[in-house]
Amino acid sequence: METLIPSRLSILGHPQRLAIFRLLMRRYPDRVPAGELAEALGLKASTLSAYLSALMQAGLVTQDRVATSLRYSIDMSEVRRTFDYLLLDCCRGRPEFCSPVSMPFAMGSDAMPRAKFNVLFICTGNSARSIFAESILRETAGDRFNAYSAGTRPGSTLNPFAVQVLRDKGHDISVLRSKDVSEVSGPDAPHFHFVFTVCNQAANEECPAWEGQPVTGHWGMPDPVKAEGNDAQKALAFQQAYGALKQRIDLFTALNIESLSRLALQARIDEIGGKSCAELS
Repeated sequence: METLIPSRLSILGHPQRLAIFRLLMRRYPDRVPAGELAEALGLKASTLSAYLSALMQAGLVTQDRVATSLRYSIDMSEVRRTFDYLLLDCCRGRPEFCSPVSMPFAMGSDAMPRAKFNVLFICTGNSARSIFAESILRETAGDRFNAYSAGTRPGSTLNPFAVQVLRDKGHDISVLRSKDVSEVSGPDAPHFHFVFTVCNQAANEECPAWEGQPVTGHWGMPDPVKAEGNDAQKALAFQQAYGALKQRIDLFTALNIESLSRLALQARIDEIGGKSCAELS
């Protein structure tokens, strides 16, 4: 491991290789197609290929093939080993030396405190998937969680198919509106314990770190707004998105959050995010 550290740090010292690494970290545990990486970062295919090759040689990124598509993912085990080495070597095994300035190291157990947790769901438009997630969490576990949602692109409105699904499921739609992420990221915004992206495009976008270092997760799924066909086929796509989010949220709310360490909680959330829509159906 000691011989790999200089190589890994050198590779991550390149701005665009670091940008690829950061995007894949935001999308973890997804396996992201090369074309999507190139589009999100504005890189030529040949340039992207060279950068990915370097990251794979360093053991930070893995590659697999699905049909004709090459997909890439963070090798989280190796990333953790790298950080473990830096913590034990550079920080002399004393995490309080290296904890972020904005998040002072807490002595003792790092389990989540007993509280009513604030949860934010983000997608690009805040018109369907994140609105579904907000509504589901408020309905199923509103006694334990405060649910919020927002979009990264201003000017969106609630999708009528999404509104109809929520109405059919018995949700109170009078409290819902499409919101921009700026409404939940200012100085007067709630302190979020959890932040989830529920679409790939939102996860691909470069966003500043959230205050307080909330636990984050990526629960990407197909955009029902892009469904084609007649109204019945489009309505089915919204029903499927609602169902997949409901199952993820049910798994999330079943966690004994107060008893889990932050690392254990993050692992469980990543595991939930790693379930495909087919596995959730």
